[in-house]
Amino acid sequence: MASGVASVWVPVDDMDRAVRFYGQTLGLEVASTSPVWSEVTANGLMIGLNAREGTARHADGGAVISFQPDGSIDDEVSRLREAGVEFTGEISDHEWGRIAPFKDSEGNDLQFYAPPA
Repeated sequence: MASGVASVWVPVDDMDRAVRFYGQTLGLEVASTSPVWSEVTANGLMIGLNAREGTARHADGGAVISFQPDGSIDDEVSRLREAGVEFTGEISDHEWGRIAPFKDSEGNDLQFYAPPA
């Protein structure tokens, strides 16, 4: 039985660029850095940035990390767009909440999630 999420690993091509994206652009705490493995924390969840080996191929699909914005999802989307972040869709409203899909600096799928009002 799983009791929770211990960590999330995200493959990256350029560690410095990925650390800047997660630390500066998203505003997460950078806990440690190295050329092959870095860690950022998001509300108590450790996200590992794992350097790809030169032969690794990108794959479509896979895990998506959902972040909760500190303020409104609209304000955070505007802020990140101004910072040059690529959004892959508009904010969409659902009975279970709102999402805004975007890409990290390495092409991985991320999204903002806001619960229903």
